[in-house]
This record gives sequence, C-alpha cells and structure tokens, in this order.
Amino acid sequence: MANDAEYIGRVKLALEHLHNCGAVHSATVPVLEVFRGQTVWQGDVEIFDLADHPTAKRAYAWSEKTKPGERFFAVLEIPPIKSALDAVRASIVADAKKEKNRPSNL
Repeated sequence: MANDAEYIGRVKLALEHLHNCGAVHSATVPVLEVFRGQTVWQGDVEIFDLADHPTAKRAYAWSEKTKPGERFFAVLEIPPIKSALDAVRASIVADAKKEKNRPSNL
C-alpha cells in the first residue's frame, strides 16, 4: 500500500480535514513497534509537511483497514512527538486509554 498515490491522497485528505491545514507528502517510512518481544504494530507511516498549522510543521499519518472501511490516524509533530515511531506509540497509548475507559457490557 505504501507509495500508492491513491492511498497517500486519502491519508492526506484525512490529515488536512482532521487538523484543518494544508499538507504536502514528503516521505514514507516503515515502522516496527515491538513490546515485550511481540510485534505490536508494523506498517508504513506517511510524513507530511504542513502549511498554515498554528503549532506544527510536520505530521505523521496512516490508515488501517476496518469493517466496513478505513480508519485514519494523523499525529502532529509536537513534542514529545519527534518521529514516525513516536507517532505510532502515541496512537497505541491513546487507543489503550480509550479502551480502558470504555464501559464494559455486563
């Protein structure tokens, strides 16, 4: 999926919509996150240079297939986020917090 123009276009559009700014694709980087010897996340992260964003000059974005569609992720390069790996880690932590705070069905 990496470097596919249609895919990058969808991720770019989602990023621009989520963060209300312009974006120009600059690179695709592979990311592998391992925790306690287990692969937690593996994939490509798209790097975008931002225009007209008040606090960030760069963002990291990707998507994952879901049923019935696609879920987009867009993380701004604002400290402590300094890399694509940091962005993926922050996304994993945010998802874990959401899951922890979700009411369970008894």
